Amino acid sequence: MGRIITLKAMITMRSFCLKICLLLMLPITVWARTIVVAPHTAVASLQQAVNLAKNGDTIIVKASTYCSVNTIINKELTILGQGKPVLDACFKDEVVTIVSNNVTFDGFVIQNSKTGSMRDFAGIRLSKVQNVTVSNNTLQNNFFGIYLSDCNNIKVLNNHLSGSNNLENSGNGIHLWKCKEVLIRGNYVTRHRDGIYFEFAKKSTIENNLSEKNIRYGLHFMFSDDDTYLHNTFRNNGSGVAVMYTRRIKMLHNTFTQNWGGSIYGLLLKEITDAQIEGNQFIRNTTGVYMENTERITITKNEFKSNGWAVRVLASCYDNHFNENNFEGNSFDATTNGTLKENYFVNNYWDKYEGYDLNKDGIGDVPYRPISLYAQVIEQNPQSVMLMRSFIVNLMDKVERAVPSVTPETVKDEKPMMKPWKR
Repeated sequence: MGRIITLKAMITMRSFCLKICLLLMLPITVWARTIVVAPHTAVASLQQAVNLAKNGDTIIVKASTYCSVNTIINKELTILGQGKPVLDACFKDEVVTIVSNNVTFDGFVIQNSKTGSMRDFAGIRLSKVQNVTVSNNTLQNNFFGIYLSDCNNIKVLNNHLSGSNNLENSGNGIHLWKCKEVLIRGNYVTRHRDGIYFEFAKKSTIENNLSEKNIRYGLHFMFSDDDTYLHNTFRNNGSGVAVMYTRRIKMLHNTFTQNWGGSIYGLLLKEITDAQIEGNQFIRNTTGVYMENTERITITKNEFKSNGWAVRVLASCYDNHFNENNFEGNSFDATTNGTLKENYFVNNYWDKYEGYDLNKDGIGDVPYRPISLYAQVIEQNPQSVMLMRSFIVNLMDKVERAVPSVTPETVKDEKPMMKPWKR
């Protein structure tokens, strides 16, 4: 009898232990709470809610305007704005700072951060965190918009950022410093100093963003290797886009347009190596692509239309390849400041090409020299632009193409296309 009781007790104990183990294996979300923030309630601010919350909780903020003077998010939380609640720093500090991993911050209006020359105040700051998503927010009238510092595996999605359009009171819209594996997708950035800024940001992706009417650059990045930029539009920015001191980048299917003015470029490449520039559109820029000290760049299947200069390749550039691009309606297809060697143009379409195709294979039978004498004259004497489209200039260019003496003889497309490439 005693043995039977002992056996029953053992079975009961095993069942109890099994239930405890199963409970321990359940995710923490089983115990997660939802905390609601609303005016005139016990929880009337986001900071109060964060202080009450535990890791894994969800905070829902009801539509209203809340004072948020550097609200600190220091727990693993999902924070959702309902009806676009406004968090206002009243120009006293930053608006929100996220210092915890595994945070989702979605659906707010973030406004009126402090400005200053000694500190980069931001609407939303992420510091030394990973696995954070910042999405569907409207940021307006902040010094810096979204500022990422020393972060990994971050998503910045579908935010709308608008600065003050004042150089002294505008930082960058989306700013990355010392980050890795960041996805910036679907954002709109305007009226900031630089729309998107990367420095020491590695293995990151910028995709489907519109950056326009920023004071300086639509995109500006330095020392940021192995990044990919695709399907973005950079339009009507003060100085276009600048890519500097970087290796192994890919810029694919972007649009660079309406960046006009002295020393303004659609895309500036400086100290760039092993890059792929493919499938982009360079339309109505003072200079489509400006290249200085670049090596092993592949520029292929791009459209250069209605630019002042389609490409300006300085003599410091080496082993760059221009293949299957269309050059149409540009004042100058290409120019350089000296003797350009070991840069290759093959199978491009040039609307200024006047050659012939006797065997009807679609490829011109005589090479095309994209650098005209007049382009070289302007490179040395910018005032001579007043002679553009004059009879004497056209005559000089035709003579130079027939008997090259000033333009770099090595710069030529041996196989120019008779018709534009279809995309």
